[in-house]
Amino acid sequence: MPKQKTHTGAKKRFKLKKSGLIKRNKMNRRHILTKKSPDRKRHLRKAGYVSKADEKNIKGLLSA
Repeated sequence: MPKQKTHTGAKKRFKLKKSGLIKRNKMNRRHILTKKSPDRKRHLRKAGYVSKADEKNIKGLLSA
C-alpha cells in the first residue's frame, strides 16, 4: 500500500501550533478592498484559529 500524502491545499492554508491549535488566515482580504473600512481590513490582518468542530478533519489532512 502506498504512503498517504499530505493534502497540499491544506498545507498551504493551515499551520499546526505546538498547543494543538490550527492557525488560519481570515477570508475577504484578497480583492475589492476599497469598499471595506480600514477598521475591518485591520481586523482581517490578524490570524484566526480553526473551530473545534473542524479540527479533526484538518488534522487528518495535515498529518498524512
